[in-house]
Amino acid sequence: MSGEVKPDQVAAERVGEQLRLGRERLGLDLSAIADEQHLRPSVIQAIESGDYSKIDSELFLKGYVRAYARQVGLDADAVIAELDRELEPGRQQKELEYQANPLVSIELKKRRKRQLAKLLVVLVILAAAAYLIAAYLAERDVGVDPATEGSSQMAAPQENLMSSADSEQGAETPEALVQEPEPVPFDEAAEPLNETAESLNVPADPMPAEAVPEDLPPDQVPVVTQLTEPALQEPEVLPVSDVTQARLQMSFSDDCWIQVTDAEGNRLASSLRRSGDQLDVAGEAPFRVVIGAVSAVESIRFQGETLNVGDLRVVNNRSEFSLEL
Repeated sequence: MSGEVKPDQVAAERVGEQLRLGRERLGLDLSAIADEQHLRPSVIQAIESGDYSKIDSELFLKGYVRAYARQVGLDADAVIAELDRELEPGRQQKELEYQANPLVSIELKKRRKRQLAKLLVVLVILAAAAYLIAAYLAERDVGVDPATEGSSQMAAPQENLMSSADSEQGAETPEALVQEPEPVPFDEAAEPLNETAESLNVPADPMPAEAVPEDLPPDQVPVVTQLTEPALQEPEVLPVSDVTQARLQMSFSDDCWIQVTDAEGNRLASSLRRSGDQLDVAGEAPFRVVIGAVSAVESIRFQGETLNVGDLRVVNNRSEFSLEL
């Protein structure tokens, strides 16, 4: 072996031609190269002829070429760079074929639509967040009016001062200013009292005969007049309502659907009851009861009386019946 061949010593031939010349310069055949890399001789022959389509992938091709270049004493990096230049037209051709494929075009459109949808969702979220932030800041800024707050704060001390002044004035009032009302004669006070009663639409109670003093002059004896309407009227006795209220109580030991309807068609209960639940409803009798699972009913009480669950008519663990007073 004459040592590694420098890059400037290698002509501008294709990579396969460079590798073949290096192999022949060392006097090696295809089998020697193939045995060294544990490959078939046909693979080495395809590399030298430039038929790279027989190699599974570009990654394997570069690995084989790099090992081959080191075997024949060539600069492996320079050979790989030359190989990339040779493979570039094929890459572009594959890319064009890939883009021209209708399935690829459809997939690219779908991908763009997904990207636009994601972008739209992000924009909507950002807009909603900005709106909420703006609304919060607006509510925080719109507080109590400073002028109103100041006036209310000033009004409170003034009210306190006025109340304290009134209390002091009341405390300093001399007892001499407080005068007892003079007694008014009976005949003079009767007429204003009657006028007051008439103005308030309240019938004045006549004075009982026993309460009239015997020593009054005849002209001062009050005259008792009969009122057209009695002063006190007995409240009207309302008739007893004909509505018959009833109460239904049930307990459950398992899951059970229950529906209770009163006489007017109002649903007093319509739900699923769990184990340990209690049902307590009241309404106008008779009741229409529908039990979805009779075996889950632990007890039934109607108007305080316990009913025998076994007496119910049951079909497929379901029962419908009426409860009347």
